Amino acid sequence: MKLCTSYIGWAISLLCGLNLAAAEPALNTLSAEEKAAGWKLLFDGKSLEGWHVYGKKARPEGGWRVEDGVLKKLRKQRGGDIVTDAVFDNYDLTWEWRIDPAGNNGLKYLVTEERPNGPGHEYQLLDDELHPDAKVGPKRQTASFYDVLPPAADKPSKRPGEWNSSRILVQGDHVEHWLNGKKVLEYELGSPKVKEAVAASKFKNATGFGTKIKGRIMLTDHQDECWFRNLKIRELP
Repeated sequence: MKLCTSYIGWAISLLCGLNLAAAEPALNTLSAEEKAAGWKLLFDGKSLEGWHVYGKKARPEGGWRVEDGVLKKLRKQRGGDIVTDAVFDNYDLTWEWRIDPAGNNGLKYLVTEERPNGPGHEYQLLDDELHPDAKVGPKRQTASFYDVLPPAADKPSKRPGEWNSSRILVQGDHVEHWLNGKKVLEYELGSPKVKEAVAASKFKNATGFGTKIKGRIMLTDHQDECWFRNLKIRELP
């Protein structure tokens, strides 16, 4: 009887595991509902089609690798910051990312290739425990508007090596940062609060920084390992 019960339990566990695996969506794909809502993939899981090296127009070569449906930034291999070919105005942007222990990376938006000293606003991706930049303060930690505005202190971070989900909403002058399903920062472009924060940041001499522009999306190259997948965007009116 014990053997039979044990076998039945094992079989149920196996079937449940298979069902869960079958239920997991494929990487870098859009559901029928997402397509109907206007979502588009920024990364197809197979190539870097639609991206170029910032300021060069050349397709990325070294330093970046597509592997098993994931875009990987290789450690200590310079490939350059990469940006979308497309330019966006108002949008909802989501992606998943995983950082190496003590790692540093970022996703920038409102990016222009005409302002290399402050190309865009950075959603910081960081190991908040081990990377030295985190010790400067919350304005340089994960989900911050890098060096300008900090995220909420109770943000739901995950440990290095675990997958996080992030979201940026840009609509008019309104911007939101989300982390693992929670809104952790919001601000108004060009507002007195943002102007004051920019003036106290490393971007104080970057003309126009902190105001609304149409721009590209950038993945930065800090030569630390970082993984990206399921980069999706929905343009808004």
